Parts: sequence; structure tokens; C-alpha cells
Amino acid sequence: MTYSRKATRPVVTAVAVSMLAVSLQAGAATAAPAAPPSSASALTAPAGTGLAPALAEGGSLTNLDHLDFLLDTVPLATVPGHTTYQLEQDPTAEAPWTYADKNDDGSYDRVGGGNLDPATGYWTQGAYNADDIARTAVVYLRHWKQTGDLASKEHAFQNLRALTYLQTVDGPNAGNVVLWQQTDGSLNPSAIPVELPDPSDSAESYWLARTVWALGEGFAGFAESDPEFAAFLQDRLHLSLGALNRQSLAKYGTFDTADGVQVPAWLIAGGADASAEAVLGLAAYVEAVPSDAVAATALSQLSEGVAAMSSGSLTQWPFGAIMPWNKSQSLWHAWGGMAPAAVATASTVLDRPDLLTAAVKDTAQFTPQLLAAGGPDNAWSPTPGEAQIAYGVDSRVQSLVATAEASDAPGLLDVAAIAAGWFFGANPNGAPAYNPATGTAIDGIETDGRINPNSGAESTIHALLTMLALDADPALRAKALGISVTEGTNGLSVVEAEAGTITGSGTVVRPPSSWTGEANISGGAYVDLNAGGSLSIPLPATDQPSNIFPIVNQAIAPSGTTTWTSAKGPLGTTANGGAGAQGITDAPGILIPVALRRSLAAGLTSVTGGTDGHAALDALLVQPLISTVRVSGSGGHSTLYVSAAKSVTVQQVSVPEGFVLVQRQYDSAGRPVKDSNGSAGTTSGRVTVAPGGFTMVTLTAG
Repeated sequence: MTYSRKATRPVVTAVAVSMLAVSLQAGAATAAPAAPPSSASALTAPAGTGLAPALAEGGSLTNLDHLDFLLDTVPLATVPGHTTYQLEQDPTAEAPWTYADKNDDGSYDRVGGGNLDPATGYWTQGAYNADDIARTAVVYLRHWKQTGDLASKEHAFQNLRALTYLQTVDGPNAGNVVLWQQTDGSLNPSAIPVELPDPSDSAESYWLARTVWALGEGFAGFAESDPEFAAFLQDRLHLSLGALNRQSLAKYGTFDTADGVQVPAWLIAGGADASAEAVLGLAAYVEAVPSDAVAATALSQLSEGVAAMSSGSLTQWPFGAIMPWNKSQSLWHAWGGMAPAAVATASTVLDRPDLLTAAVKDTAQFTPQLLAAGGPDNAWSPTPGEAQIAYGVDSRVQSLVATAEASDAPGLLDVAAIAAGWFFGANPNGAPAYNPATGTAIDGIETDGRINPNSGAESTIHALLTMLALDADPALRAKALGISVTEGTNGLSVVEAEAGTITGSGTVVRPPSSWTGEANISGGAYVDLNAGGSLSIPLPATDQPSNIFPIVNQAIAPSGTTTWTSAKGPLGTTANGGAGAQGITDAPGILIPVALRRSLAAGLTSVTGGTDGHAALDALLVQPLISTVRVSGSGGHSTLYVSAAKSVTVQQVSVPEGFVLVQRQYDSAGRPVKDSNGSAGTTSGRVTVAPGGFTMVTLTAG
């Protein structure tokens, strides 16, 4: 399913996850026809004038101008169940507008979510939302603590006041949070279109998780400079924990079934994505107040749940990723993708090295494969190919940086530099996605390179979080700024089953919707093959072996097997059925890539599957044993070599005259390989890649 932010904007796709997709970012995943701005939203930001001159002088990448522009003053009325810090003394606060539409002259108009009613000035969703207010507070908090900027301190203070006003303080929903607010301060707990939970404070939610994130970092930030305000934030954090402890965390230690797999039942709104953002706030708070047993317990429990969603391995899809949603075993998405950063940070705060394993697998094994498949896609569902957005890119950068620190794995910083290069032009569009002269960030890039030129709160926030991380690490900053072009990628690719030739009983099926309830049928079609039938699928010739992953829509009941062969012999088998009990998922069966026992030899151009039962075959994922990401920019030409092989691999590459090849070899955990040549230059052109690891190679003048 495809969502657009507004009907008049270039479409930025996001995989449908039933109502979960709507919850991931209030308003970001809902279609909204164009509407004229209200008088309150008509303020226009000036157009940018190119890269900030300070960049060339080593100045800050973090420019808060556009985020400042998104802020507005919000009147806070006396509403039963809603109050905030010093409300009587100051009955207003600050909140960011949800969207910013770009005008032809390069300026921006602030826009709310949904349709605007000219008679009331109300948006069908609202002007401001708790998700963005919480994350805006985090940006200003981090900027203040990193730079000492007192304006950011005040913005953090005011946004935290606005956020806590949205929190319900009494009654059966105490601790939960209203999502939307209008320009006059009115709360809109039931938005149009309907979002779940409805009303938005009737159950736990993504916005409750993000409230915990902001409250935890807010307490840690203000504990010394404003103890009274910090105490207020601490009380509201405990109110949030009370809500979680009677909702998801009341199920701690219990598991649900999802297509035969046991998944934690205590994740916030069923999501490792939502839970991870709460973990970030709890980690900051518990580090400041380690004696708070209630918070430390919640931190431990949520972190365990997030880590338990780690899935796959070097040779099994999704290659070590932390899956975001306990109702699907075959959908990974980048929205809310802070899970590795969360468990890596929690592992240090709690002194729980067991939590770090999931973060290392995600960042050192899955993320390099993600980048080699075409960049930081918004989703694999299970095939790659979604749009790319700042939220997903920032989540990769934050997770790589946090895990590198927690696990002493410097190789992850090389990968982080490539991921961050997306903001500076190393993306499918080829132009910078962030402008340090204005602080604006585009709202997304389609797979064909089209951009959404608007710069809403979410994109701005996550671009700034990455810039803060880069500014905090000058070496990483320099590497990332030196990457502005993606020269090419060669990684996981998709070949559709319907492109093959059917022999015997079988047909191509094109269902009304590609969404199964928990994954997407690739290309909108699959091959329905009956017993005795076979399917021969053509493949492009390659100069190296490849791992083949047939994507099978497995039914619950056993239905025999499909045997896969090549011109050089058998590759392995896949089960047609036996998916396991449906459990909490939204559809019976599972659409899943299945690993074969043997790799396809180099040069072969087809595989054939023959079945002894009924099979639904969607596509093939083809994974080179060595994938690559080639980037360039002011930092020179570099290539990331990513291994899916079980043994050391040596690649021979040509080194131009006058250049030397510098390579840094890392193992499958992102740590330097012992006895490797490190950063020494060579003209031999031999690139060595550890099994399951990666090697960063840069050409420099000799």
C-alpha cells in the first residue's frame, strides 16, 4: 500500500502495516488532500542560499533555523485531566508544526495534518502532535548539552511543557498521551482518519513511547540546572511508567505466537520500534538515577523485549536485523528503527553485555547488506525497494554510532559515514538531502530518485539528530562529509517468479492487493504451482557465486517441498507449507525468504524449482557472496566490500597508476581483523574480506 503526505506532493511511499503504519508517525502515513494554510500557518520561512560557509571552516553542521521556524506558541487552556509545569504563570508553550510545504521560491509554509476547516481553523488531525513535540525536545536537549546554547535550553523547556500538557494525568488512562493538538490549544484525541488507539490516550502508543524518550533525556538534562523542573519531569516519567506497567509491561515474561515463532508480548504497542525509543529515554534517566528501581526494571524489561526480536543470521534473511513488529516475521521497516541504538545503550547503562549481541548483529551484519542493496530503504517487506527517508537514515547512523561505542567496534563508524553520506548527496537523487545553510531536510526520496521537497518536522528532527552525532565526532564528521556520491551498489536483488517459465500445472496470480496482512507480494504477482509442476527462472550472469533465497508464501498446513536446481546440480529445498500457528498475526501463513543449502555458481543464468505439492512462489532474492557499495566525494573514492561467505574471500581490483589502495578489514562484529594490513597502502589490488565481515577500501594518491 502507498501513502502520500498530501495529494499534491510527490509521493513518498511507506509500507503498510495495517493501522501500525499509521501509528508510526502521526499524519506522516495518511493521505491528505491539499488545503490552504490557516492564518496561523501562513508564516513563511526564507529560501536557502546554498551550503553554509562555516562548513568549509569546520563549523557546525547542526543548524536549528528551520526547526525554530516550525515552532509556534500554543495557548494551553484549563482542561480536565491536562496540566503542565507552571501553567498558571505561563499559560502558553511551544510546539512544532507537523509539516512544511516548499514554495516555488524555495520558502516554506507551515502545515497541519489532514484537511483544514476554514470556518474553525481546525485540521482534521491537528497542527501539532506529541510524536514531533517529544523528538523536538530531544533535539534541543542534545544541542544544549553539546554546545551550551541557552536558546536551545529554553526551547527544550517549552516543548517539554507542551508535551506534558498532552499527557493525561488522572482517570483510567492516566499516563497515556493525546496525540493531536489544534492551533488554539484544543486537544483532538480522535483524528480523521481514525488512528489507533482511538481516542489516542485510551491505550499505550508510539507517542507514549516517545514521551518517555523525551522525559528521560529531559530529566537528565535539567537535573543540575533546574532541579524543580527536573522533579516535575521525573513525576511525569513515573506517571508514564505506571501506564506501561498496567499495559504492556504487565505481560513481561510472556510470549505470543506469530507464525509458529515465539515473540515477546510486552513490547509497547507490539513494537520493538516504539519500545526502543522509550528505552533511549529510560537509559538516560537510569544513568542519572541508578537507584530508581521502577525505571531500571522497565528499562531492563523493554530492552530484553527489543533484543528478543533479533532475527536471521549471516546466511538467513533478514541477516541479523532486529524486527520491528511482533505481528510479522517478514517485515522490517526503518521507521522507528532505533532498536540497535537502544539495546546498545541499555547494555552499557545496565551492565548487560547480553543485550549487545542483537545490536551488533543488526549494525555489523544487516546494515551493510541494507546499504549494498541500494541504500537505507524504508522497508524490506520482505524484498527491498521502498522509499528512503531521513528517519530511517538517522536510525541507521544513531545505531551504528551507539553500537560502535558500546562494543568497541570502529568498523561500524566506517559504515555510519556511508549511511550519513545520504544527507550530503550519496542517495538515489544525487543531491544533498540536508542543507546546513538553512537546517532543512527533504521529506523523502523515491526508488526512482524523485524527491519530496517539503521539510516537515519529522525529517528535520532526524536530520538534526544525525548532524548532532556528526558534530560530536570530528573524525566521523569528516568521513561523512567526504561522501557525496553513490557511484554504485551491488547487493541483494530481486528476480520475480512470474518472469520464469512454468512447466506442468501452474499459473501466474495477481491478487487485488499485494499486502498479505504482514508482508508485501513482490511485483504484485506470484506463481501458483501444483504438484509435478516446475518453474525455471532466468537470472543475470554474475562473475561470482550467489546465495539464492526463494520467497515462498507458506501455508500453515504441510504441502510438500520445492527442490531447486541449477545447471551444476541441486541447490536445496524449500517447504511449501508448515508455516506454524498463525497466533497474533493478521493472516494465516507466512511470506518469507528461505535459504538454500548451496550457493549458485558464478556464470549460471537460471534456477529451476520443481514441486511435489502445491506451492506459492513469489520471487528470488539473489545475494552476491561479496556485495559492494561504491561512494566518492571530497574524501576520495571508497568501496565497502560486504561478505556473505563462510570463509575468507580475496577480491582482485585494479589500482590506477599513481594511487595506492588503503583497506581496513573488519570481522562480523565490526572489529578490526587481527594481522590485517590495516591502513597501510598497497598497489597490489588484493582486497581481503573476513567471513561475514566487511572491508573498507579507499584509493588515495601514492
